[in-house]
Amino acid sequence: MPSPLHMIALAQVALKRWAVALFVLVGAPLIVDGALLLVTFFFYERVPQRIAHDVAYAGGIVLIGFATFSLLQSRHKSQQEMAQSSALTSTSVSVAILAELAAPGTWVYWLTLAGPIIAEGKKSGYGHIVPFFAGSLLGYYGAAVLSLLLMAWGAGLHKKLRPRLFLIANVLLLVLGISYLFRAYLSH
Repeated sequence: MPSPLHMIALAQVALKRWAVALFVLVGAPLIVDGALLLVTFFFYERVPQRIAHDVAYAGGIVLIGFATFSLLQSRHKSQQEMAQSSALTSTSVSVAILAELAAPGTWVYWLTLAGPIIAEGKKSGYGHIVPFFAGSLLGYYGAAVLSLLLMAWGAGLHKKLRPRLFLIANVLLLVLGISYLFRAYLSH
């Protein structure tokens, strides 16, 4: 299932902002993962295990708020006006960083997979864990960019879908935000 970053990036592709879309998919996660790498490295034992659950509420609110903002913006502007909107661009980049930070999956990854591997590296040396992280980065970002290209290509094949791509991406982002809240509430 595409992530919120995919939906934000896809909306940027619909506005013909490929550079912003690629920053959303690669830059935002690198910023967040870099920060979480430091948090995990120095404070892994102190990070509460419930953080992924608690963060899901914030993530849902961020996604719903941004999707609502984008949908409201699209009602009052043409596709060309939205493509030239610096407010929509800067908001997209900011929300991409917040969405990645507030995604439960990000925290689950750092607490259950990366954290123990970093702890192992502290004990037995970092040389043997570097390939894991290098492979993870290459695989994650490569798959993210490839999937964005495929989604944009697929949407481009359908003449009626292409003009509605911005709307579809933001409606799906709204659904993802609601699902974050719903899943967090059910797992309470």
